[in-house]
Parts: sequence; C-alpha cells; structure tokens
Amino acid sequence: MDQLWANRAASAEAAITKRHLRRLWNLPGTQLGVVAWPASRRDRAFGTWHYWWQAHLLDCLVDAQVRDPQPDRLGRIKRQIRGHRLRNNGRWTNSYYDDMAWLALALERAGRLAGVQRPGALKTLSEQFLRSWVPEDGGGIPWRKQDQFFNAPANGPAGIFLARYLTSQGERVRRAQQMADWLDETLIDPDTHLVFDGIKAGSLVRAQYTYCQGVVLGLETELAARTDDPRHPARVRRLVAAIAEHMAPGGILNGAGGGDGGLFSGITARYLALAATDLPGDSQENTVARDTARTIVLTSAQAVWDNRQSIEGLPLFAAFWDRAAEIPTAGSQQARFVEGAVNSSEIPERDLSVQLSGWMLMEAAHTVAA
Repeated sequence: MDQLWANRAASAEAAITKRHLRRLWNLPGTQLGVVAWPASRRDRAFGTWHYWWQAHLLDCLVDAQVRDPQPDRLGRIKRQIRGHRLRNNGRWTNSYYDDMAWLALALERAGRLAGVQRPGALKTLSEQFLRSWVPEDGGGIPWRKQDQFFNAPANGPAGIFLARYLTSQGERVRRAQQMADWLDETLIDPDTHLVFDGIKAGSLVRAQYTYCQGVVLGLETELAARTDDPRHPARVRRLVAAIAEHMAPGGILNGAGGGDGGLFSGITARYLALAATDLPGDSQENTVARDTARTIVLTSAQAVWDNRQSIEGLPLFAAFWDRAAEIPTAGSQQARFVEGAVNSSEIPERDLSVQLSGWMLMEAAHTVAA
C-alpha cells in the first residue's frame, strides 16, 4: 500500500514540476512556482507569487525528498529557497506572521530532513514570533504587524515551529505551550470542540476553517511528543474526533475552493498524518485517535485520486475532494489578491494552491500507509 501512495505522490510532484516550476526572472540557481496553470504572462514573470504558497511548495519538496531522496530534488529545494528570498526583496520576513510561520516550518524541515541549512533565516524568523507575543493586547501573536487580529493560522504554525526549533529549546517549547494554552482557552468552540478563526479587537471571529483545525492539531501533537504534560494528548484526541464528526463527511475533508482556501484541506491532512504517526502512548484513546486520523487521510486521498483529471498522464486535482476536477482554461478569471488574502480563480483547479494541496495529501497518505 505504501508503494501505491509513493507512486501517486511522485505523479503529483511530476505534475507540479512540469506545469508550475520555473526560474525566477531567468536567474540561474533560482526557482518558484507559477501561481496558475494555464499561466498568464504576468504569472510566468512572477508579477504575482504569493509568499505562503511558495512556502508550502518548499514543504512539499521536502516531503518528496524524505520519501525518495534524489540529488535533482535537493537542487530544486535549494533553488526554491534562493528564489523565495530574491523575490521577497532579499529578505526572509514580511508583514504577515502566518506567512513567516509557514516559511519557518518549511526551512526548519529542509534543514533537519534534507540537510539544506539556513540557520540565519531560522534565527530571524524565530525572533519575529517571540517578539510579537502580546498577551496584554489579548493575544497570541497577531495575524500581521500593527494589527489587532489574533488568530489560529498565525499562532498554530508559529507554535509548531518554536516547538521544533532546537536553539534555546526550553524557552521556545515554553512559548509554544503558552500559544497552545491561549488557543485552547480562547478559540475552542465549547459545543463542537472545533477551533474558531480568531479574535479581533476583543470580539470572537466564529468562522471555522479546516486549516485552523490542522495547525492546532499539529501544535498539540508536537507538544504531546515533546513533553509529559497530559493536556496535550487529550486535546489531540478531542480535536481529531471533532474533525471527524464535523469536517470530514464520509471521511473526506471539506474543501474550501481555490485561492488561499485551496491549501486549507492539504494543511489539515498534513497534521492529521502527524497525529497518526507521532501521537505517543499506547492507551486505547490514543490508538483510536491515531486510527481516526489515518483513516481520514487515506479516505480523502482515495477520493481526490478517484476524482482527478489526467492530462498528458499527470494528475490535476479537484478543489473539492469529493467532486470531479474541472480542467481550467486560459480564458477563465484568475485568482486575485484582496485585503491580505488571495481569492479563488473562476475555476479553482487553476490555482497552484489547489494542486499543492493534492500533492500534500498524497505525501500524507504515503506517510500513514508506510
């Protein structure tokens, strides 16, 4: 079974490589993902590039390198990192803490799992998260600088990164636990046990997105594996059950369309896979949580594979995993950046985010099957 999912993950990687990976401005030693396929001239010139989508592209490349180490892919990882920094005006940081957290996670994994080290970048990014912690303002860390919106998509991945980052580990694990406690005390729905989006100026933003569940699940799983505190595995068990009941009808994770939403389900699948493999303990409750997480990943992966389109022998994944994928056209309306978020293309399958999510799911399925 693991070879089946390895083959499917390799097909997903080949599709992204063929359709999306290009040199940045034709500079040697660089690479980024073109944000749409079919691509406009502006896309191919990286007039648009979406920082956090590129971080997930790097994370997927690391997944693939763990699955099947290859010198060529190691080169793509290095080129992706260099391209990211160059396109970001020679910096690692931007104004959005969630963006920076995704890049920090990908860079940490590239160093730990693929041997591509960027210690200066990790130090710079970790300082961003440590300095932005503002409990006196109601947080948490904010979504972006000079903002009063404190949300799960910033605190979850930043907490996961700080839990994993090894320098001064004690300090960072303590901060990760503080972030997990803030999320649990502030954003958990008492009725469904799902995670709300955030708080803005003291008011609860009650939207419940799949990736909010994913990042909190990832943080609690990391802390369950790294500490002896029983509250973390208890929260993992509770959240896995809530996802299964409310966000995975028929065992298939809900979709969120294209644009930024295209990444939501893939992120959730990544951290369900982490819970399935890394939640410690042999109790019946922990075994049930691991099995439930694994089942959601594999059921979702089978559904999206069955609903793919095949173009020149390579998969095109659907934005909604329980529906057939629609083949995008060059004439359809593209994704647009509006007020800090990327809205979906008219045909969401056109967006790199949607295809990355499918690839992420294939890698997650391979991980839990193996």
